[in-house]
Amino acid sequence: MWECPDFFELDGKSVLLVSPQFMLPEGHEFYSGNGTLCIIGHVDEQTGKLVEESLHTIDNGIDFYATQTMLTPDGRRVMIAWMQNWDTITESPDAKGFKGWYGQMTLPRELSLRDGRLCQWPVREIEALRHDHVSYTDVPVEGKVALEGVSGRVIDMRVKVRAQDEADPYREFTLWFAQDERFHCSLRYRPKTGTLKINRIHAGSRRAYVHHRKCDIPGVPCTLDMRLIMDKSSVEVFINGGSQTMTMTIPTDLSADAITFFAEGKAVMDVEKYDLA
Repeated sequence: MWECPDFFELDGKSVLLVSPQFMLPEGHEFYSGNGTLCIIGHVDEQTGKLVEESLHTIDNGIDFYATQTMLTPDGRRVMIAWMQNWDTITESPDAKGFKGWYGQMTLPRELSLRDGRLCQWPVREIEALRHDHVSYTDVPVEGKVALEGVSGRVIDMRVKVRAQDEADPYREFTLWFAQDERFHCSLRYRPKTGTLKINRIHAGSRRAYVHHRKCDIPGVPCTLDMRLIMDKSSVEVFINGGSQTMTMTIPTDLSADAITFFAEGKAVMDVEKYDLA
């Protein structure tokens, strides 16, 4: 069954968003079983059919389904989705650590097309909620690094990573968040395979449901640009300007708010972080 179909024109192309149930995985896409598809193409005026030019998942994370869009008065196509999945919805809110809340929605995201992909970016209005700016540039990362002022669970943070020496690229870069002495979530990037993995296996969940997902990151292997927006019990990751996203709910208590960076090999990063009102 194809749930929540949404058809619109965007940047000169026809776009169909839909959430099919019981999908089979293809590579690192569609692993949730109930997936989210973006089909980009054009309408054949003779047959009235959508001619597919590209197809991909909308979000490579864990909790993302049932997208819907709207057109704003100033002409922006904005999308929002259900930040949940059918494998975890039957679990009680208390068991997930959400303290009485049962489900939530993603941030509204502005849509555009780039290189045959649907690109997503947090609506610009969110920037008005930022305060307490913290910024670091050219921070060497070899082993474990923690930065003063970089923590929190309601934040907007951008992390740009690159090799310290192109001739000797780092082997792995990992970001821990929603962290305390016992729990953490993570994002782990391996340039050799070009894969980014989001993981909540150590986040304190009480059931063996889906805990991690991977996505393939095209482009320069040792260069990664991530924008993370955390909102208490969730994280939304926008990768390389929004060409890919990964969305996940977090069951960990809000007291777990530390953020730590790790590298195997020598990496360099820029970090810019805001608290959100």
